[in-house]
Amino acid sequence: MSPRTTVRLSLPVVILYTMMGIGPVLMRAQQASHAPTPPELTAGTVTPSEECGTCHQAIYREFQYGFGGDIHYSGMVLGAAKEKQLNMPANVSAGATAHAVSGVDPFPIHSRDIEEEGRSCNVCHFTKSFAIPPIDSPEIAKPAARPKDQEAGGLTCASCHLTPEGKIRTAHEVNAPHETVLEPGIQSSAMCAYCHTVGKRVVGKQTQTFLEWREDFHKAGLGKQECQDCHMPRTTRKSAEDFDVPLRPVARHLWTGGHSPQRLGNALSLTLVQPETNASKVELHVINIGAGHSVPTGSNRRGLYLRAEAVATNGRVLATREWLFAPSYGARPDDRSFLEEDKKRPDATAATQADAQGPHESSIRAGEERILAWTPDLKAGTYTVRAALVYDLNRYNDPKFIDDQTTLTRTSLAFKVGAGGR
Repeated sequence: MSPRTTVRLSLPVVILYTMMGIGPVLMRAQQASHAPTPPELTAGTVTPSEECGTCHQAIYREFQYGFGGDIHYSGMVLGAAKEKQLNMPANVSAGATAHAVSGVDPFPIHSRDIEEEGRSCNVCHFTKSFAIPPIDSPEIAKPAARPKDQEAGGLTCASCHLTPEGKIRTAHEVNAPHETVLEPGIQSSAMCAYCHTVGKRVVGKQTQTFLEWREDFHKAGLGKQECQDCHMPRTTRKSAEDFDVPLRPVARHLWTGGHSPQRLGNALSLTLVQPETNASKVELHVINIGAGHSVPTGSNRRGLYLRAEAVATNGRVLATREWLFAPSYGARPDDRSFLEEDKKRPDATAATQADAQGPHESSIRAGEERILAWTPDLKAGTYTVRAALVYDLNRYNDPKFIDDQTTLTRTSLAFKVGAGGR
């Protein structure tokens, strides 16, 4: 930080300078003398976000600590519920954003070591600067990755804001101490494409979030929202607190998602229907009412359980049923019939764990209403069907481990079976 210089002017001098029209110039000069030193951007996307936070204080507080959000990281296990949990390092906030912890979150790091033999495949967490792709690109390539010895910093402010030309992309015309370029695309879903989609559109496959939004939500006319409208809600504030900049709409840098109960709870609804009077058949309607993409989306590790039970009037559970919704690992549905073939693949571990759970339901697409039928074996009488939707950050570990699960909604339906049901 450079030394600060204070310039004090007497009231008559201030009045005189104001009449001469140079008062504002002196005020800006005095303000500049108090301003923090801007970050050196020669390090590219390795530039620590803390350097940006000296000027953009509120934004950095959101990014680094999740201030104002409900993000929470609990312990994670890869397999058995009783195995040692993977926890965030002690110096990392449990409420930090997924972007801030992308280089230190032990779950994806450890999973990479096991599933991909330590290969630095997760380039989205360690990107070099990139140009925003056209929103109608038929295929989204992976971004260029930083060298392995520069991975520790994970995603930084510069990862998104630094252009390949070394300028800071912004959504507004600004007069900043570093070079900037106005790039409205930073407020569009295309900004998210490189890290949240790989390849061409394949319905049901993992790593398709941007293409799910574009094909199922945007092109289908279901809404005009971009990714940022839901995951980066705006507020009115100064983007740099210590500078003479105007109040304007600025996005909250939170990116709430799978670690946010509030974001998850707004995605799906669940409704139960008895389509035929006095019959034991029940329809379970899972409706994507709030997500502009599929649910679950992103990594194939994400899962959604629909758990239902038929209960007698005395509270006894008479029948249960469970469905799993999840993205497939590859371009085909996960299926146990491929387990022998998986052994020959270079990614055998990752493919095998996915196929071992298949087949399962595909993710619920934007705007979709998925109807599942269940006919529990019940005698004539009065019953209640209870059902719940449970989101799981890691469907490959023991379902009895619940620290990585979030109940999205619960509902119930009282119904009669048989003409004599009472």
